[in-house]
Amino acid sequence: MTKTILRALAGETLPTPPIWMMRQAGRYLPEYRATRAQAGDFLSLCYNPELAAEVTLQPIRRYGFDAAILFADILLVPQALGADLWFVTGEGPRLSTITDQAGVDALKPTDAIHDTLNPVYETVRILSRELPPETTLIGFAGAPWTVATYMIAGRGTKDQGPAHALREGAPEVFDALIDRITDATIEYLSMQIKAGAEVVKIFDSWAGSLKGDAFAKYALAPTKRIIDALKARHPGIPVIAFPREGGENYIGFHKASGADCVAIDDSVTPEWAAANVQTGGCVQGNLASRHMVTGGQELVDETRKVVAAFKNGPHIFNLGHGITPDADPENVALMIETVRNFKA
Repeated sequence: MTKTILRALAGETLPTPPIWMMRQAGRYLPEYRATRAQAGDFLSLCYNPELAAEVTLQPIRRYGFDAAILFADILLVPQALGADLWFVTGEGPRLSTITDQAGVDALKPTDAIHDTLNPVYETVRILSRELPPETTLIGFAGAPWTVATYMIAGRGTKDQGPAHALREGAPEVFDALIDRITDATIEYLSMQIKAGAEVVKIFDSWAGSLKGDAFAKYALAPTKRIIDALKARHPGIPVIAFPREGGENYIGFHKASGADCVAIDDSVTPEWAAANVQTGGCVQGNLASRHMVTGGQELVDETRKVVAAFKNGPHIFNLGHGITPDADPENVALMIETVRNFKA
């Protein structure tokens, strides 16, 4: 096994951590903006395999990251299940809402999702042919809780209030929705793996708003069910879990979920995560994405601090959240150079 990401995911401590970046194909790159304009709109880009593969490849050509992550969106699964999905310029996604059992019952059966998602699998096939041989291809999906928050509210919300209200007020409806999303996510990721994804990542962007038993029930348990199913079907497939803003819940998440790697956000220090999370296996993270905007010596110092904190165990260098559209491409180059030239 020569691909550095796969070696780190297998538990190897490497002299230089492999590096990729959440949202590395994105609006901060002029070449991405040009391709998106060619596609017409965001969803057309997601469903055009040639153009989606092109934007996935752009940051690999420019920076030589150790991994490429499939260009898609976590809300393609709700759309494939029958939800209406559209994007409002400057405001983000909008969906038709599910607030009762009738809404859950109206969703399409799990095996119907591929009618919508086949172009995504074609993007994966193109990438598995076109990526450099040393570059790992990562597939992904949203975690059930995070996807459910959008399906219930019809949009992103600050505190995930509508989802919490349904979870507490009509738990049987909420549980049924989580189950439907979980089943669909297993099939979606399984098809990405069949098409050529070498690693899959589960993004639970809103896990941090689940407290106490709710975290165990709605962040941990569905993730574990997805990972168990994928590993039964595809033995040896590595899985990265990202229960963002999990805080103390990051501790023990490897073992409890079956994930090969736990990605961490920048609300915890790398030193804390090395002492409490990396003991369970590979960690990914966790430079604050604001450094991609501000750059300078602080970017260099903070990058070195992350690498130094995790140097005694398996580590994949990444940001604590996705890169933002206002980031400077030059700062990304500086970050990569700093990681690759690090000397303890």
